[in-house]
Amino acid sequence: MSLGTSTAAVIVTFNRCGKLRLVMDALLKQSRMPDRIFVIDNASTDETAEYLQAMEQEHALIQHVRLPKNIGGAGGFYEGTKIAYEEGYDYIWLSDDDAYPEPSALELLVHGIRDFQDKYSWRPSFACSAVKWTDRDLCEMNTPTPVWDWPRFYSAETPYFLVGSCSFVSVLVPRWAVQTHGYPIKDYFIWYDDAEYTQRLAQSYPGIYCPESIVIHDVPENKGVNYELVNENNIWKFRYGARNEASYRRRKQGALGVAMFVYGVWKQMRAGNVERRHRIDILRAIWKGVRFTPKIEYPG
Repeated sequence: MSLGTSTAAVIVTFNRCGKLRLVMDALLKQSRMPDRIFVIDNASTDETAEYLQAMEQEHALIQHVRLPKNIGGAGGFYEGTKIAYEEGYDYIWLSDDDAYPEPSALELLVHGIRDFQDKYSWRPSFACSAVKWTDRDLCEMNTPTPVWDWPRFYSAETPYFLVGSCSFVSVLVPRWAVQTHGYPIKDYFIWYDDAEYTQRLAQSYPGIYCPESIVIHDVPENKGVNYELVNENNIWKFRYGARNEASYRRRKQGALGVAMFVYGVWKQMRAGNVERRHRIDILRAIWKGVRFTPKIEYPG
């Protein structure tokens, strides 16, 4: 590992061995290989454990970290980030078990974050990829949030846009940012853990969006996180999302921020003609989030 550029990939997985195989194949074809690949296994019950044990034997850079129980994507990213940080890596590349990076994805993220710092002196708090759906259209659920002056440094030579948050589908986090702002919140379990974490990192300086670093996200439908889509099958995820975002807004924006969130969620649910019982369920989750104060952990 060369000084200052060592990189660990962190992939969180649960019962998607078929897609995980494609992810691992893509990671092993990177033009700039990660120095280590940590696969955080949320106690999968399919053939994931057997597959990863075989991969560990074949590739020394792969480490299978099997958790005793499923603690969700948030818990998995917390564990992976903590392990990579404690083992001394300079960059931590976070991504999902259904996201396939193109061969230059990691190389362009590392180059982007270092090139930006060399040219402008400011240190981006993270660098994220362009996430495409399986038809190569923009993946709506993984669209980063730009800051107000997002194109300030964009040019043909520096194709970077400033962003205030992004998803955990291919984001590169420098060691200093973890040291300063801590780990992802493990108690979120699922949803909004990525938005909260990258917004927290961006308190130092915004992240950069690197549009030439491309990842394909293999999700069933290309839809964003919109409360008009709440139904019987997905409401369990929206409950977590509503609780977690309400918790964040209360902490950062106070009562007014929570009120604005409630208004926006209710408006979306009305537009989608969401069943009344589901609307009430989401409002209860928001109220739970107002009282939810998960701990932010820091290295050391």
